[in-house]
Amino acid sequence: MPSVLAKNWFGDKFNNLHPLLQKLHTEGGRLTGDVEIYYGKGLAGVIGGRLAKKMNLPSEGTHQLVVSISHDNDGLHWGRCFDNQALVKSLFKPVGHIEQGYWIETTGPLSMKLTVDINNGGWFWRCLNVNFLGVPIPRWLIPKANAYKIIENGKYRFHVEFSLPIIGSLVSYHGLLRAENS
Repeated sequence: MPSVLAKNWFGDKFNNLHPLLQKLHTEGGRLTGDVEIYYGKGLAGVIGGRLAKKMNLPSEGTHQLVVSISHDNDGLHWGRCFDNQALVKSLFKPVGHIEQGYWIETTGPLSMKLTVDINNGGWFWRCLNVNFLGVPIPRWLIPKANAYKIIENGKYRFHVEFSLPIIGSLVSYHGLLRAENS
């Protein structure tokens, strides 16, 4: 049964998302494909490696990513798995509506308050704040996240990157995923 969680959160702006992103966020699905993982150099690479370990990211290079999306009354459930290894689960709960609302992403002991910008039909996350075990973490301690999904030639372009001022990119992964037929 289709979910209206995302549709209700976006309101009239839901139609500004690409139709494939609309479908993914109402019907759920499973996306697969190769992604490239990169780590920063020097100090950025050391910090990126530590961050990646907490996120269950594999080594630098090309890896198979499977993303599973489902919905229930609790929110949007996302599972990410690289190379058939550890599954990382996230729950996204909508709060309010796009104009004054946000999403709470919970992954283990970490929770992030996020909002979404729609650019050219794409879904671009913007982090508002982060908590660890319920304790707010000062923004200056949090790596900046650049995370989005857009549609390219009927496939889902995923891009996730974490960086810090001055030292640059810590870790990133991106690639084109295709929807598996149900």
